[in-house]
Amino acid sequence: MNATRPQLRPVSLRKEGDEFLLIEWSDGHVSRHTWRNLRSNCPCASCREERQRPPDPFHILKPHEIPRGPLRPVAMKPVGYYAYTIAWSDGHSTGIYTFDLLRSLCECPQCVNNSTTQSPPGSTSSFMPQS
Repeated sequence: MNATRPQLRPVSLRKEGDEFLLIEWSDGHVSRHTWRNLRSNCPCASCREERQRPPDPFHILKPHEIPRGPLRPVAMKPVGYYAYTIAWSDGHSTGIYTFDLLRSLCECPQCVNNSTTQSPPGSTSSFMPQS
């Protein structure tokens, strides 16, 4: 934990319509998240592995892989004093969304603009191979 900055904590969570989760943070920021973005960024091992795997153009969907209605959260519960877990309408519920992850996934205009200005277009990692 950073000794110079108090740890950010959610003060309140609320749904905005059927599409958004709003989180008010202890520093006054209100983050806005679409449920689809949260589900797409599930931090569990299976989902991370799936995102890293190259797409299979010949994959045929199985019946249990076809969504039955819109994706939505069924339940959201705290995990200790550092995270939440979300149970989804597709049956998935193993992701633990830490406060840091939730804050980093904020889709409000201020955060979206900050994330695009922090990484200049065409920038590469600082690792440069030696010839």
